[in-house]
Amino acid sequence: MEKKIIVKEVELGLLGKIYIVEAIRGVSITGWHFIKNFFTVVAYTFKLRKHRGIITVYYPEERRVVPSIAPRHRHRLMQREDGSPKCVACMMCESACPCYCIHIEAAESPDPKIQKYPARFEIDLLRCCFCGLCVEACPEDAIRMDSGVLEFSVYDRFSDENYYDKEYLLNSVPHISGHPRHHGWETDKYPGETVEIKEM
Repeated sequence: MEKKIIVKEVELGLLGKIYIVEAIRGVSITGWHFIKNFFTVVAYTFKLRKHRGIITVYYPEERRVVPSIAPRHRHRLMQREDGSPKCVACMMCESACPCYCIHIEAAESPDPKIQKYPARFEIDLLRCCFCGLCVEACPEDAIRMDSGVLEFSVYDRFSDENYYDKEYLLNSVPHISGHPRHHGWETDKYPGETVEIKEM
């Protein structure tokens, strides 16, 4: 049975066509937020209020605690117990990437149990859209985005500072065992100074 979608055309009146009522309503909402936040900050400044309310976080002195649900942080490569990368150079993450920011060169592995390993594994974070498809595509759980690192801005976009190679991805973050979706690892437990900001 086909579903029928009924679209009703609403005839706008004169006030709706000239849009004055909606413009006045929008300005009044903006004005109300300005007045409310202004007096909230004044009260906080003179110690009449404990919390600042909803205003801009004073970054980098203060940082929000990032929720651990569906983390999309800087990438890291997982290691086996012997220190070798878990990656078997299957190219699944490179194929799944919509931004073409992952580049892998495969080589024969010296371990007879493993067919290939990545001789080169590079990620260009300036092109990455942090969709997480590379993590989902990996059959070996070799790449993750749970490093807890959210700060990787640079002054020059043509520099190589956001172009990470295999060695950096393997060793840049302390080893964190377990998978955040299964073992309860949270990004706010990652070592680093964060200030929890309570919103009123």
